[in-house]
Amino acid sequence: MSEAASARFRDLPAAILAGGLGRRLSPVIADRPKALAPVCGQPFLAYVLDQLSRAGLRKAIVCTGHGGDQIKAAFGAQFGGLALAYSREASPLGTGGALRLALPILDAPLVLVLNGDSFAEVDLKAFWKWHRARGAAASLALAKLPDTRRYGCVDLSERDEILKFLEKTETAGAGWINAGVYLLNRKIIAGIPPQRPVSLEREIFPNLAGRGLCGWRSCQRFIDIGTPESYGAAAHFLEKFRPANLLTKQQPR
Repeated sequence: MSEAASARFRDLPAAILAGGLGRRLSPVIADRPKALAPVCGQPFLAYVLDQLSRAGLRKAIVCTGHGGDQIKAAFGAQFGGLALAYSREASPLGTGGALRLALPILDAPLVLVLNGDSFAEVDLKAFWKWHRARGAAASLALAKLPDTRRYGCVDLSERDEILKFLEKTETAGAGWINAGVYLLNRKIIAGIPPQRPVSLEREIFPNLAGRGLCGWRSCQRFIDIGTPESYGAAAHFLEKFRPANLLTKQQPR
Protein backbone atom coordinates (compact mmCIF):
# COMPACT_ATOMS: atom_id res chain seq x y z
CA MET A 1 0.00 0.00 0.00
CA SER A 2 1.35 3.42 -0.93
CA GLU A 3 2.09 6.02 1.74
CA ALA A 4 -0.83 8.13 0.55
CA ALA A 5 -3.21 5.17 0.65
CA SER A 6 -2.00 4.24 4.13
CA ALA A 7 -2.68 7.78 5.31
CA ARG A 8 -6.22 7.63 3.90
CA PHE A 9 -6.83 4.36 5.72
CA ARG A 10 -5.54 5.78 9.01
CA ASP A 11 -7.97 8.69 8.66
CA LEU A 12 -10.95 6.34 8.29
CA PRO A 13 -13.27 6.99 11.26
CA ALA A 14 -14.68 3.96 13.08
CA ALA A 15 -18.11 3.95 14.71
CA ILE A 16 -18.76 1.27 17.34
CA LEU A 17 -22.38 0.42 18.12
CA ALA A 18 -22.33 -0.12 21.88
CA GLY A 19 -25.82 0.88 22.97
CA GLY A 20 -27.34 -2.56 23.48
CA LEU A 21 -29.27 -3.25 26.68
CA GLY A 22 -27.83 -6.73 27.14
CA ARG A 23 -30.95 -8.14 28.83
CA ARG A 24 -29.95 -11.76 28.15
CA LEU A 25 -26.59 -11.17 29.84
CA SER A 26 -27.95 -9.40 32.91
CA PRO A 27 -27.75 -12.55 35.09
CA VAL A 28 -23.96 -12.65 34.56
CA ILE A 29 -22.96 -8.99 34.13
CA ALA A 30 -25.61 -7.31 36.33
CA ASP A 31 -26.22 -3.69 35.32
CA ARG A 32 -23.12 -3.23 33.18
CA PRO A 33 -23.59 -2.47 29.49
CA LYS A 34 -22.51 -5.34 27.25
CA ALA A 35 -19.48 -3.33 26.12
CA LEU A 36 -18.08 -3.54 29.67
CA ALA A 37 -18.66 -7.27 30.11
CA PRO A 38 -15.30 -8.52 31.48
CA VAL A 39 -13.28 -10.97 29.39
CA CYS A 40 -9.92 -12.09 30.81
CA GLY A 41 -9.78 -9.02 33.04
CA GLN A 42 -10.60 -6.49 30.31
CA PRO A 43 -13.96 -5.08 29.18
CA PHE A 44 -15.10 -6.58 25.89
CA LEU A 45 -14.97 -3.19 24.18
CA ALA A 46 -11.21 -3.04 24.85
CA TYR A 47 -10.70 -5.91 22.39
CA VAL A 48 -12.63 -4.08 19.65
CA LEU A 49 -10.79 -0.80 20.26
CA ASP A 50 -7.45 -2.60 20.37
CA GLN A 51 -8.20 -4.19 17.00
CA LEU A 52 -8.71 -0.70 15.54
CA SER A 53 -5.60 0.70 17.20
CA ARG A 54 -3.42 -2.20 16.00
CA ALA A 55 -4.70 -1.64 12.45
CA GLY A 56 -3.41 1.93 12.62
CA LEU A 57 -6.70 3.83 12.78
CA ARG A 58 -6.71 7.10 14.70
CA LYS A 59 -10.32 7.91 15.60
CA ALA A 60 -13.29 5.97 16.98
CA ILE A 61 -16.75 7.15 17.90
CA VAL A 62 -18.49 4.98 20.49
CA CYS A 63 -22.28 5.06 20.06
CA THR A 64 -23.72 4.40 23.50
CA GLY A 65 -27.08 4.22 25.19
CA HIS A 66 -27.73 2.18 28.31
CA GLY A 67 -24.73 2.60 30.62
CA GLY A 68 -23.12 5.16 28.34
CA ASP A 69 -21.77 7.09 31.30
CA GLN A 70 -20.01 3.94 32.55
CA ILE A 71 -18.39 3.35 29.15
CA LYS A 72 -17.16 6.93 28.86
CA ALA A 73 -15.82 6.89 32.42
CA ALA A 74 -13.96 3.63 31.75
CA PHE A 75 -12.29 4.59 28.46
CA GLY A 76 -12.07 8.38 28.47
CA ALA A 77 -10.70 10.25 25.46
CA GLN A 78 -7.88 7.92 24.35
CA PHE A 79 -7.19 4.22 23.92
CA GLY A 80 -3.83 3.29 22.47
CA GLY A 81 -3.45 5.33 19.30
CA LEU A 82 -7.18 6.00 19.07
CA ALA A 83 -8.80 9.31 19.92
CA LEU A 84 -12.25 8.51 21.32
CA ALA A 85 -15.46 10.47 21.01
CA TYR A 86 -18.94 9.52 22.20
CA SER A 87 -22.49 9.80 20.89
CA ARG A 88 -25.18 8.85 23.39
CA GLU A 89 -28.81 8.16 22.59
CA ALA A 90 -31.38 9.33 25.15
CA SER A 91 -33.71 6.45 24.26
CA PRO A 92 -33.10 3.28 22.21
CA LEU A 93 -32.64 4.12 18.52
CA GLY A 94 -31.51 0.77 17.17
CA THR A 95 -28.26 0.24 15.29
CA GLY A 96 -29.23 2.49 12.39
CA GLY A 97 -30.72 5.24 14.52
CA ALA A 98 -27.66 5.33 16.78
CA LEU A 99 -25.38 5.62 13.75
CA ARG A 100 -27.52 8.41 12.31
CA LEU A 101 -27.33 10.28 15.63
CA ALA A 102 -23.52 10.21 15.42
CA LEU A 103 -23.45 11.60 11.87
CA PRO A 104 -22.24 15.13 12.85
CA ILE A 105 -18.97 13.68 14.20
CA LEU A 106 -18.50 11.12 11.41
CA ASP A 107 -16.62 13.65 9.33
CA ALA A 108 -15.50 11.51 6.38
CA PRO A 109 -17.04 10.19 3.14
CA LEU A 110 -16.55 6.57 4.29
CA VAL A 111 -17.11 5.11 7.76
CA LEU A 112 -16.06 1.79 9.28
CA VAL A 113 -18.86 0.49 11.51
CA LEU A 114 -18.51 -2.33 14.05
CA ASN A 115 -20.91 -3.98 16.45
CA GLY A 116 -19.78 -3.47 20.02
CA ASP A 117 -20.95 -6.90 21.19
CA SER A 118 -19.09 -9.02 18.64
CA PHE A 119 -15.52 -9.58 17.50
CA ALA A 120 -14.61 -10.54 13.94
CA GLU A 121 -11.12 -11.65 12.98
CA VAL A 122 -10.87 -9.34 9.97
CA ASP A 123 -7.94 -7.68 8.20
CA LEU A 124 -9.41 -4.18 8.26
CA LYS A 125 -6.93 -2.72 5.76
CA ALA A 126 -7.59 -5.51 3.29
CA PHE A 127 -11.35 -5.03 3.73
CA TRP A 128 -10.98 -1.29 3.05
CA LYS A 129 -8.88 -1.91 -0.09
CA TRP A 130 -11.39 -4.49 -1.37
CA HIS A 131 -14.31 -2.13 -0.78
CA ARG A 132 -12.62 0.74 -2.62
CA ALA A 133 -11.62 -1.50 -5.53
CA ARG A 134 -15.26 -2.61 -5.89
CA GLY A 135 -16.53 0.96 -5.76
CA ALA A 136 -19.34 -0.23 -3.52
CA ALA A 137 -21.56 2.10 -1.54
CA ALA A 138 -21.70 -0.42 1.30
CA SER A 139 -19.85 -3.63 2.13
CA LEU A 140 -20.33 -6.19 4.88
CA ALA A 141 -17.61 -8.49 6.18
CA LEU A 142 -18.99 -12.03 6.18
CA ALA A 143 -18.10 -15.07 8.26
CA LYS A 144 -18.67 -18.69 7.19
CA LEU A 145 -20.39 -20.75 9.87
CA PRO A 146 -21.24 -24.45 9.81
CA ASP A 147 -24.63 -23.70 11.38
CA THR A 148 -26.39 -20.39 10.70
CA ARG A 149 -29.65 -21.09 12.58
CA ARG A 150 -29.00 -18.48 15.25
CA TYR A 151 -28.12 -15.72 12.78
CA GLY A 152 -29.70 -16.29 9.41
CA CYS A 153 -27.44 -15.91 6.38
CA VAL A 154 -26.94 -13.98 3.16
CA ASP A 155 -27.51 -15.02 -0.44
CA LEU A 156 -24.57 -13.96 -2.62
CA SER A 157 -23.91 -13.72 -6.32
CA GLU A 158 -20.67 -14.98 -7.85
CA ARG A 159 -19.53 -11.34 -7.91
CA ASP A 160 -19.97 -11.02 -4.13
CA GLU A 161 -23.13 -8.94 -4.40
CA ILE A 162 -25.58 -9.54 -1.56
CA LEU A 163 -28.89 -10.45 -3.20
CA LYS A 164 -31.01 -11.01 -0.08
CA PHE A 165 -30.93 -11.83 3.61
CA LEU A 166 -32.31 -15.20 4.63
CA GLU A 167 -34.10 -15.34 7.96
CA LYS A 168 -33.24 -17.65 10.84
CA THR A 169 -34.59 -21.16 10.35
CA GLU A 170 -34.88 -24.35 12.35
CA THR A 171 -32.83 -26.22 9.75
CA ALA A 172 -29.10 -26.52 10.35
CA GLY A 173 -26.81 -25.63 7.48
CA ALA A 174 -23.60 -23.85 6.59
CA GLY A 175 -23.59 -20.36 5.16
CA TRP A 176 -22.21 -16.84 5.23
CA ILE A 177 -23.43 -14.53 7.99
CA ASN A 178 -23.09 -10.84 8.71
CA ALA A 179 -19.96 -10.53 10.90
CA GLY A 180 -20.86 -7.09 12.27
CA VAL A 181 -18.14 -5.11 10.43
CA TYR A 182 -19.24 -2.70 7.71
CA LEU A 183 -17.92 -0.01 5.39
CA LEU A 184 -20.64 2.53 4.62
CA ASN A 185 -20.61 5.64 2.49
CA ARG A 186 -21.60 8.61 4.61
CA LYS A 187 -24.53 9.28 2.25
CA ILE A 188 -26.13 6.01 3.35
CA ILE A 189 -25.90 7.04 6.99
CA ALA A 190 -27.29 10.49 6.15
CA GLY A 191 -30.27 8.79 4.47
CA ILE A 192 -31.32 7.00 7.66
CA PRO A 193 -34.39 8.71 9.16
CA PRO A 194 -33.27 10.72 12.20
CA GLN A 195 -34.61 10.67 15.74
CA ARG A 196 -36.40 7.34 15.55
CA PRO A 197 -35.48 3.68 16.01
CA VAL A 198 -34.02 2.13 12.85
CA SER A 199 -32.29 -1.24 12.43
CA LEU A 200 -29.37 -1.60 10.05
CA GLU A 201 -29.86 -5.35 9.93
CA ARG A 202 -33.65 -5.47 9.46
CA GLU A 203 -34.31 -2.26 7.50
CA ILE A 204 -31.28 -0.61 5.89
CA PHE A 205 -29.28 -3.61 4.62
CA PRO A 206 -32.26 -5.58 3.21
CA ASN A 207 -33.30 -2.43 1.33
CA LEU A 208 -29.80 -2.21 -0.20
CA ALA A 209 -29.67 -5.91 -1.17
CA GLY A 210 -29.48 -6.35 -4.93
CA ARG A 211 -28.60 -2.68 -5.32
CA GLY A 212 -24.81 -2.69 -4.96
CA LEU A 213 -24.46 -4.03 -1.41
CA CYS A 214 -21.38 -6.27 -1.36
CA GLY A 215 -20.17 -9.06 0.91
CA TRP A 216 -16.50 -9.68 1.69
CA ARG A 217 -16.04 -13.40 2.38
CA SER A 218 -12.86 -13.15 4.41
CA CYS A 219 -13.69 -13.08 8.12
CA GLN A 220 -11.62 -15.88 9.63
CA ARG A 221 -13.37 -16.27 12.99
CA PHE A 222 -16.32 -14.59 14.69
CA ILE A 223 -17.93 -14.45 18.11
CA ASP A 224 -20.65 -12.40 19.73
CA ILE A 225 -21.47 -12.13 23.42
CA GLY A 226 -25.23 -11.79 23.07
CA THR A 227 -26.10 -14.86 25.14
CA PRO A 228 -24.67 -16.31 28.37
CA GLU A 229 -23.44 -19.31 26.36
CA SER A 230 -21.55 -17.28 23.74
CA TYR A 231 -20.24 -14.92 26.41
CA GLY A 232 -18.92 -17.93 28.30
CA ALA A 233 -16.92 -18.93 25.21
CA ALA A 234 -15.42 -15.44 24.73
CA ALA A 235 -12.42 -15.90 27.03
CA HIS A 236 -11.08 -18.86 25.05
CA PHE A 237 -11.87 -17.23 21.71
CA LEU A 238 -10.21 -13.90 22.56
CA GLU A 239 -7.17 -15.32 24.33
CA LYS A 240 -4.93 -14.64 21.30
CA PHE A 241 -6.31 -11.09 20.98
CA ARG A 242 -5.44 -9.81 24.45
CA PRO A 243 -5.24 -6.02 24.13
CA ALA A 244 -1.78 -4.54 23.79
CA ASN A 245 -3.26 -1.37 25.29
CA LEU A 246 -4.57 -2.56 28.64
CA LEU A 247 -7.31 -0.62 30.34
CA THR A 248 -6.11 0.09 33.87
CA LYS A 249 -9.02 2.09 35.25
CA GLN A 250 -11.03 0.39 37.98
CA GLN A 251 -14.06 -1.33 36.49
CA PRO A 252 -17.48 -1.29 38.15
CA ARG A 253 -18.27 -4.44 40.11
